[in-house]
Amino acid sequence: MSAVASQGAVHGHAAFEREAVLRIGIGILAAAWVWFRLWEPFASFSLIGALALAFVAWPILREAISNLLARRMTMELSMTIAILAAAAISEWFTALVVSIFVLLAEELEHMTVARGRLAILDLVNFVPKEARVRRGEELVTLPLSEVRPGDLVVVSPGEKVPVDGEVVAGHSYVDQSRLTGESMPAPKEVGAAVFAGSINQLGLLEIATRQVGVDTSYGRIIQAVEAAEQTRAPVEKMADQLAGYLVYVALACATLTWLISRDIRDTISVVIVAGACGIAAGTPLAILGGIGRAARLGSIIKGGIHLETLGRIDTIVFDKTGTLTVGEPVVTRLDPAPGIPEEELLGRAAIAERHSEHPLARAVVAEAERRGITIAEPDTFRYTVARGITASHAGRTLLVGNRKLLVEAGIELPDNAGSGEGSEILVAGDGRYLGAVTVADPIREEAIEAVARLNALGLHTVLLTGDVARVGQKVGERLAIAEVKSDLMPEDKHRLICAMTEKRRVVAMIGDGVNDAPALAAASVGIAMGSGTDIAQESADIVLIGNDLNKLVETVLIARKTRAIIWQNFAGTLLVDAIGIGLAAFGLLAPLLAAGIHVGSELAFLLNSARLLALNSEPSWRARRAAREGRTAPGRPA
Repeated sequence: MSAVASQGAVHGHAAFEREAVLRIGIGILAAAWVWFRLWEPFASFSLIGALALAFVAWPILREAISNLLARRMTMELSMTIAILAAAAISEWFTALVVSIFVLLAEELEHMTVARGRLAILDLVNFVPKEARVRRGEELVTLPLSEVRPGDLVVVSPGEKVPVDGEVVAGHSYVDQSRLTGESMPAPKEVGAAVFAGSINQLGLLEIATRQVGVDTSYGRIIQAVEAAEQTRAPVEKMADQLAGYLVYVALACATLTWLISRDIRDTISVVIVAGACGIAAGTPLAILGGIGRAARLGSIIKGGIHLETLGRIDTIVFDKTGTLTVGEPVVTRLDPAPGIPEEELLGRAAIAERHSEHPLARAVVAEAERRGITIAEPDTFRYTVARGITASHAGRTLLVGNRKLLVEAGIELPDNAGSGEGSEILVAGDGRYLGAVTVADPIREEAIEAVARLNALGLHTVLLTGDVARVGQKVGERLAIAEVKSDLMPEDKHRLICAMTEKRRVVAMIGDGVNDAPALAAASVGIAMGSGTDIAQESADIVLIGNDLNKLVETVLIARKTRAIIWQNFAGTLLVDAIGIGLAAFGLLAPLLAAGIHVGSELAFLLNSARLLALNSEPSWRARRAAREGRTAPGRPA
């Protein structure tokens, strides 16, 4: 649904609400008139009751005729039969009250679903419709549709960022919790990326526009949620089928009651009390609530079917690099030979690596710069594939690479060289071993907690990585992942995922790179990290905005809660219908009480589904993080 369509739906609902309130009000007045028999020109026929019933019950009758022509058995059809049957035996008061109850139930349903629609409209309306763009020395306010990539947009403190882009001037802190779920404001300075939907909190920012409108991160969120709202999960189709079956059962029981008792009031009560509206309306409402709640958390679910599948997963598969790790190698350890200072070891390695473009080399140079070590220019530099670098500086020869490079040069190495965790870069100078620099891709801060929570949920955790077995096993042990498979190519990951699904496992796969796309597509539900590549996000069924793996856990919990609520509604409807039909068939339930039970149960199941629309619930991981950092959670008083 577009923004215009969303607003149209809300305005349309307002018009419907006024009409429904008018019909309900006239129905109540007419019911009181008939009950007290204030004026009736005919002794055997209620003119007021008949006229009022025709007006009040017309929407129900119209819907029933439409469903009958479409050969769909719905609750409107069964209620129409009950209303007409009551009118046929001159039970005008009963017919009016049943009609009023049905209209009330439908209006409550529309109001509850409209609340879910408003959550999406809130997303749409959050981004400003205008932007202040620099034109020479002037600032011009333009509609967002006229802003183009490359335009310089100025955002003052307290204003919302209207575009995705890069800061070219200024320094500030930005609240981007709607995109990342992270409550702490993110610092933004020159060169930092900013996103539409963020709120500038402190300083003035000048932003070079990259994406506008639907192309922004926030725009993609809105598109995904709107598309998901319009898809139907299998459980929704099953709910519609079950609702139809319950109508058949109710009519069959009513027929049997009439054949046995010949009591039309009991027969009408049987038809009235049976209600599957709680299933038919509550199920899509629960799906809508789950998708909307996940979106506010920062998880974009691309359809109800994916939310339902996520609630059934028994296995979760992780890629390593960029998913469980930060995706950027850093120096994690220095092991200098006896008598060699750490600074000398790192400085010699950085001289040799200075002109290398290898990620491990960049990590060594970055660590040396961080420590304030001056990196001299090497006199000579030669790179040998699958070995490393041979360089010279100030008349000294430097060897920086793997064990093969140093052994072939005749360097005597200690037994434990090259056997640590991560990728070890061995360093030698003038024929002498100087030590080892360990470079690794550090595990994400929240990954240990997130994997522990997934294990606690009873999920089987699997790590599939292209890294060597030693590194894969170390990561698996640190994170307590149940199963680790290493040295895998992208086609190997795809094959293993297919093998799992063929064994009837319900598998979720989470990754972030181009090489993860085939596996994401093959999984029962594919989940992409928001920091990952575009192709991974396109291949995935769910996208996590940002990098926090705790969002994954919370999304799984939302999916499970959605599924549990739907099945609660299923079981509750069947129980209420069974008891109600039994009582009505034995003459223990008058039509009015039957109508009250029907509407009351429907309202209960709708409210049960509406619990997912709660907007003030705070993810537990955010509260725990706030506690660890010694601060209050967002929105909570100190």
